[in-house]
Amino acid sequence: MSLLVHGARKLDADGVVDGFWLLGGPEGILEVGTGEGWRARSAEVDTVADAQGAWLTPGFLDLHCHGAGGSSFDDGADAIRSGLAVHRAHGTTRSVVSLVSAPLPALADSLSTVADLCGDDPLVIGAHLEGPFLSPDRRGAHDPAALRSPTPLAVAELLEAADGHLTQITIAPELPGAPTAIEAFAAEGVIVAVGHTDADLRATRDAFDRGARLVTHAFNAMPGIHHRSPGPLPAAFDDERVALELIVDGLHVDPAVVQLAFRAAPGRVAMVTDAMAAAGASDGHYHLGSRDVDVREGRAVLEGTDTLAGSTLTQDAALRIAVTECGIEPVEAIRALTRTPATVLRRHDLGILRPGCAADVVILSPGFEVRGVAADGVWLTPPTQGISGTLQR
Repeated sequence: MSLLVHGARKLDADGVVDGFWLLGGPEGILEVGTGEGWRARSAEVDTVADAQGAWLTPGFLDLHCHGAGGSSFDDGADAIRSGLAVHRAHGTTRSVVSLVSAPLPALADSLSTVADLCGDDPLVIGAHLEGPFLSPDRRGAHDPAALRSPTPLAVAELLEAADGHLTQITIAPELPGAPTAIEAFAAEGVIVAVGHTDADLRATRDAFDRGARLVTHAFNAMPGIHHRSPGPLPAAFDDERVALELIVDGLHVDPAVVQLAFRAAPGRVAMVTDAMAAAGASDGHYHLGSRDVDVREGRAVLEGTDTLAGSTLTQDAALRIAVTECGIEPVEAIRALTRTPATVLRRHDLGILRPGCAADVVILSPGFEVRGVAADGVWLTPPTQGISGTLQR
């Protein structure tokens, strides 16, 4: 299969280009250009889409996602596939499958499931363990009974179960054994994120020096910035090696603080959904791991509390909120959905519309509504007739 999109307004980390066209297939983006050069290529492809001036962006990446469409990623392969289908329809072409804290045997089973999925589906990047090595005092919606400090044996057990597909792990660096665990995971190529933590500035800097390279949902489940006790965030802002996840749903982080993060860490903000099963579904009663969650008006909280339990966000909504409510420039907002997470993942073939990169694209209306999604040159959601263009076969 191959595709050609023309007449687009390209939007990626390189900037905005009008009259843009792109030719791609399973082997990646083959050629890009502007103007009418696409016509000479149109006979070579299976599908041609006239974007009619709509945005064309790289496929979105999500480093942190727990489910969607009523399905939780902790509930097995079918649930993961179902949830990912919802996010793909909203423009997320590549995902890291996040798992909440649970006993080690349960996590090992889930890691094995994700490893098998990675073998079947190249759009599944790997697993993210958000726990169990988290601070009990900053646990958020995680089950306190499942939390523990890392030991060499636990680290080895999780790495073995993942079979090379543990992409990311969140660790509170102040826990006993955490510094050694950070080094061990980083040595195996796992992206270590600081999160659900009470760490001070010094402990956070030490974690970064030991190999941590990410902050899990910055500002949430960690100390805020105090003028005499700065906590982990100034350490992250100050370290060019470190990226910061940000949940831009209008609930987790105030728009003024979203602006602050983009200014303080330019090019290092990765927008994530932290979505749970209610994303793309109705309000109601859900589970996040072993915890009961109520969702009302799209706001997910632990049952009987005001504690946020993930989000109901999709990445296209995060883009709209970032631009329209937070005042983030479109190029920077799309960078945070594409190129920055790709850099975190060390995947330089993703997140940019250049020849040689993966042919993952999203067509968006001027208001950033999804009008078509493709991955590896194959349409996951074909372009909408008469809105983003026509599809010819």
